[in-house]
Amino acid sequence: MRTGSEPATARSPLRMRLALSVWGLIWTVAGTVAFAFADRPGWAIACGCLAVVVAVDLVMIIRHIRQGPHYQPGRDVPPYDPPAQGGGHRP
Repeated sequence: MRTGSEPATARSPLRMRLALSVWGLIWTVAGTVAFAFADRPGWAIACGCLAVVVAVDLVMIIRHIRQGPHYQPGRDVPPYDPPAQGGGHRP
């Protein structure tokens, strides 16, 4: 059940996504280089394409972090209709 305090207590996963994207970018670039040296052009191209996707995602994550928090309604604006008193279901 929602308490109504979620906007005040919610935490954004952007920093975690940033760390995972950096980790993914390191591995995809390393894979591209390793497969290129191993004379496996198909795998090198696949890793290179994935590196481009991860780099674009990384740019978008940084952009969202720099935008800062967005508007959240105040505590006087309920996020839902309060449940009926009594705690049970209506027949």
